[in-house]
Amino acid sequence: MNQTRTFLMFALLAVSFLLWQAWEQDYGPHPVNEPTTVSTTTTDGNIVPGAAPTIANGFAEGTAQLITVTTDVLRLTIDTRGGTIVRSELLDYPVTPRTRKDPNPVPIRLLDDGVADYFAAQSGLVSADSAAPDHRAVFQSAQTSYELTSGQDALNVDLTWADPSGIKVLKRYTLHRGSYVIGLDQQIDNGSSKNWDGNAYRQFQRVDRPAPVYSNFLQRISDQSRYGFFGAVWYTPEQKFNKLPFDKYEKEPLQNQSATGGWVSMMQQYFLGVWIPPAKETDTFSSAMVNEQGSAPRYVIRSVGPQISVAPGQQASSAAELYIGPKLPDQLQNVAPGLELTIDYGMLKIFAEPLHWVLAKLDKLTHNWGVSIILLVLLINLVTFKFTNAQFESAAKMRKLKPRMDALKERYGDDRQKMQQAMMELYKKEKVNPAAGCLPVLITIPIFYGLYYVLRDSVELRQAPFFGWIHDLSAADPYFVLPILYTVVMLVQQWMMPPTAGMDPTQAKMMKFMPLMFAVIFLFFPSGLVLYYVVNGLCRLLQQWWVTRRTEAVQAKAA
Repeated sequence: MNQTRTFLMFALLAVSFLLWQAWEQDYGPHPVNEPTTVSTTTTDGNIVPGAAPTIANGFAEGTAQLITVTTDVLRLTIDTRGGTIVRSELLDYPVTPRTRKDPNPVPIRLLDDGVADYFAAQSGLVSADSAAPDHRAVFQSAQTSYELTSGQDALNVDLTWADPSGIKVLKRYTLHRGSYVIGLDQQIDNGSSKNWDGNAYRQFQRVDRPAPVYSNFLQRISDQSRYGFFGAVWYTPEQKFNKLPFDKYEKEPLQNQSATGGWVSMMQQYFLGVWIPPAKETDTFSSAMVNEQGSAPRYVIRSVGPQISVAPGQQASSAAELYIGPKLPDQLQNVAPGLELTIDYGMLKIFAEPLHWVLAKLDKLTHNWGVSIILLVLLINLVTFKFTNAQFESAAKMRKLKPRMDALKERYGDDRQKMQQAMMELYKKEKVNPAAGCLPVLITIPIFYGLYYVLRDSVELRQAPFFGWIHDLSAADPYFVLPILYTVVMLVQQWMMPPTAGMDPTQAKMMKFMPLMFAVIFLFFPSGLVLYYVVNGLCRLLQQWWVTRRTEAVQAKAA
């Protein structure tokens, strides 16, 4: 395989990948904000929320209030209307990196009651013939503020609702220290004179992300956050992990899928919200769109539990868990089966997951993701040392053969077929393998894309600092130092490489411009990825210099 062509293919793949992502984001299909009428859906004769049922008992009326709940990792805002969690701030994940000037930046807000970023975790009860508080009913709370105090491991937040018929409901949220998992228990006390039959449900409702505003083209093309999946996902043991982008809500809705041991979620680049029913409970998963005139559509994914029957004077309850937090693989796999699949590396999963695993292990030793990336470079170079040696030995021999190759070019002129045959005979006679450099380059391609996805979608690398001017390895180098260094390394490598006889003039020109092409490409990629290639380029440059000197010394001694 011609090494020049391989490098050019790699460059074209990288450019094509970048351009495809930008085109898909800017010109790909997006949801159309057309007002529609939301119809009432029923499950086992019960009204499913998200439609517009008639509320005969008037329990949606009343004044609601906001309750603040704070733990060591979460700050929640609960609206007593529906007991809905309308805001969630992740205290360990700031919007901007911590600096000396701003040591306590504002934390990320995942759930949000703002119009532009609306995202809420809703729950409730529905019944076809009895009073039941859905996510619009007004609950009562004894306090407006709850806080997990020092030495306290768990915190309960109780909301109550009562109907004149005698039906009472206690909605209890339970939060634990150091955990993003929130327990939900809806307890039904039937003080009426007839059976209460209904269902519990849990759902997310959110709007699509607003279109970002950029001050320049460079800022737009280097924003990696807009390329990750943003939408609804769900998991069942039978069908595994499934995604539903917002632009497919109308054409490919999730329709009453029965699931035991599954979950539903709304996710984005680094964070997600997940409703997790009990493992042995059979729920019904579905999606819906809620459109109101003059406002952006809201997208719903819900889980409806099995029918609950409560005899007069008896009690029953429905439990579930809610995860609101970062996509940390070690935590997610312990929360629910298949939840680690939300760390979505796409088709490059087979390469990205091993790279992330190695980097995570190295980070436990170094406590610096940048240093871990450098150690990863050294490990990969150690594994491929033998193949890279063969590549550079072949290159050194070809450098010595250049005068003879030039003579063949002059002899055969434009008869490329005869020239290629003569060159192959020369390679065979001198025991030179021109394909020796293929394997190291082919290894480079999956590492490039795999590491790109790791840096783009791993929350551990979000705002991960290195040294000096690099404050975020998942973002582009703000001063372009690393892309410039990589360009210099490529120029030196190009100078040390022997020219290929018979190279097409167009290819020769492209080879000269290739370092500049890579410099432009790497301006937009995460600095951690460019750091990898700078260190890798330096390692290969040193190895190339050493092998070339050793080979030339052996050749001189043999002569």
